[in-house]
Amino acid sequence: MKGRLPSRVPGHALLAALLTWWLCLGMAMAAPAGATSDAAASAAATNRAAGIAAPIVVGSKRFTESYLLGELVRQALLREGIPARHRQGLGNTGILAQALAAGEVDVYPEYTGTIARELLGLDAGTASALTLEELNLRLAPRGLKVAVPLGFNNTYGLAMREVDALRLGVDSISALARLPQEQAQALRFGLSHEFLARTDGWPGLKKAYGLPQSPGRGLDHGLAYEAMALGRVDLIDVYSTDARIAGDRLRVLRDDLGFFPRYDALLLMRATLDERPLARALAQRIDEAAMTAMNAEAELNGRGFEEVARSFLERSPTAGGGTSGTSGGSGGSPEGVGANGGAPGDGSPDGGAVPAARPGFLARLLAPDLGRLLAEHLALVAGSLALAVLAGVPLGILAFRQPALAGPVMAGVGVLQTVPSLALLAFLIALLGTIGFLPALLALFVYALLPIVRNTHAGLCAVPAGLAHAAAALGLRPAQVLRHVELPLAAPTLLAGIKTAAVISVGTATVAAFIGAGGLGERIVAGLAVNDSTLMLAGAAPAALLALLVQWGFDTAERRLRAPQLRR
Repeated sequence: MKGRLPSRVPGHALLAALLTWWLCLGMAMAAPAGATSDAAASAAATNRAAGIAAPIVVGSKRFTESYLLGELVRQALLREGIPARHRQGLGNTGILAQALAAGEVDVYPEYTGTIARELLGLDAGTASALTLEELNLRLAPRGLKVAVPLGFNNTYGLAMREVDALRLGVDSISALARLPQEQAQALRFGLSHEFLARTDGWPGLKKAYGLPQSPGRGLDHGLAYEAMALGRVDLIDVYSTDARIAGDRLRVLRDDLGFFPRYDALLLMRATLDERPLARALAQRIDEAAMTAMNAEAELNGRGFEEVARSFLERSPTAGGGTSGTSGGSGGSPEGVGANGGAPGDGSPDGGAVPAARPGFLARLLAPDLGRLLAEHLALVAGSLALAVLAGVPLGILAFRQPALAGPVMAGVGVLQTVPSLALLAFLIALLGTIGFLPALLALFVYALLPIVRNTHAGLCAVPAGLAHAAAALGLRPAQVLRHVELPLAAPTLLAGIKTAAVISVGTATVAAFIGAGGLGERIVAGLAVNDSTLMLAGAAPAALLALLVQWGFDTAERRLRAPQLRR
């Protein structure tokens, strides 16, 4: 009986079983993690009807200060007896504003200048003169409001190494614009991507001062200080409360034309949210020295955002204790951080306390969030791969059965593969009106299509035509030929395509953390924000191990599929 058709059935059955298992896994894991904003809103409404308080969702951007302020908001709500959770590092202003509008986030820390220039599109003069009441009048049609001024101004600035500024005689942005052409063009810029794109960033600054330089490529803000320390760049954009300005001996160039508006920190929230609990806990309680010290604790001393926020709230005075308002500078310093003799970056808000040792790699790797991050990562990979198999295999079969469509189908999935991941995520966020799991799942689905479609088509094309003709001569219908002859013989090639897609998805899923979809990329994003290579490695290492495990699993399945054919 060797060589007859039934000898190939075990391989076919194994492939079917493997695909069925993966589809079930993808659906099971994607279901709880992939709830849309509508479902979340419905659940919140149900909870309210039952008298159960839905947790307030706090968002934050992808830099140290925003992480810390978001954590302060979360802990302040918990201290008021209000359930809350923190979705960290969701991206830039546009993504957070969209998350607010979609109801996926209830509140996040923002700055007056950013709201006026970026969200409302106002010019610098108008933006600087706006009061909170005027901001709220303009935000009301969007269902948003600002409240709870935190007490400090964190403005933008351009910074150079002190030694370079002295050598070139540059103490202001106007002086930078007056540099001789040779010196001006020799400066290497390390501006952040957001600063390069913002209306209150490089485009407006260049026009206002007549700056002749071209900044070149953007650089993540978390890496800019490292690049400056290594001598790779000469000028970067900074926030005035950045912890490393003094420690790295940088000079912030004076904004002598007053281009940058005030960036007073406050909370941007949905109009329906009651701000009173947050006002009692946080209004006017953080001055610039306190914020700089907290940034230093996270960036320079390696303390976690949760720990730094908790320490501040435990030492901070009652509401209104800080004297710095949104109208001015540092003001009086709260007790505790920044008020007890501890300079920013001196190791601890407690003045002479010994800096906390940074957790080691194993401690970061095996931190309590590992299980949650792995589950989120697997949900993204399994869910997207299940969708890609459901769509990609039929597309490959279509391209095989209809040769005229093979070119367009392959070209289409090939073009989708070339779209940059962040661009695709931004497009899907705009299209779906939501952030988090769903756009990340669809982006991974798009990237998984090409290897599955191509290998399905290639595997079917490699099946000898004579076998299909013989099966047809025996009376098998085309669908039966496909099921019993062509797919079993194409199974090893098809499985190789699924394996490639799975391994790609494991790596690409780390990008999902940029839009709040969670996963192991969450550690990488947080590590970038505070320039912590150990934290980044604690996210990258399990992702790499997971990719190796996935590849090993598929390699084992491939060997099982090929074995019956080798024994013929």
